[in-house]
Amino acid sequence: MKVQMEGCEEMSKKKNHIKNLTLAAMFLALGLILPFLTGQIPQIGIMLSPMHLPILLCGLICGWRYGLMVGILTPLIRSAIFGMPVLFPTAIAMAFELGTYGLVIGYLYGSSKWHCLKTLYISLISAMMAGRTVWGMVMFFLLSMSDEMFTWNAFISGALLSAIPGIILQLTLIPAIMVMLDKTGLVPYRKAASTRT
Repeated sequence: MKVQMEGCEEMSKKKNHIKNLTLAAMFLALGLILPFLTGQIPQIGIMLSPMHLPILLCGLICGWRYGLMVGILTPLIRSAIFGMPVLFPTAIAMAFELGTYGLVIGYLYGSSKWHCLKTLYISLISAMMAGRTVWGMVMFFLLSMSDEMFTWNAFISGALLSAIPGIILQLTLIPAIMVMLDKTGLVPYRKAASTRT
């Protein structure tokens, strides 16, 4: 009986791993495609940050490991295939930024006993703050290697002021998608003691 239960658990883990890999591949594809909606124009891309959306959703739905992996790979693959964003310093800095998004949001949301809008917003805002901080640190490091200056004003402009439309989009669209997924039962909220009302 014990061996049978262990076999069922192993099978369930394998199915879950395959499902998460499939979803992660889908989010990676979305990260490659969505920037085309901005017409490949960097200024619009910075404002709306379309590549951020699938990474944040990947961390929420698949977990921090997949969010981290997809976050790192997406800008680097996109740079290699389409030439946008340019590899140095943009794509490299974005790989650290998006990897941090997927890691932080996936870890905070996944380790929470309660899945609800409050937990979702705490995880989302924490990830956005951490990702932008990491982006600023990496940009400072990379540009200092090429004898260029990355000033505090450049950080505030790139991480906050220019990205306000994208921040608003993420704060509205991602919770709306997660609520919809919960209501349809595709990705239900987890309640304490595994109860649902």
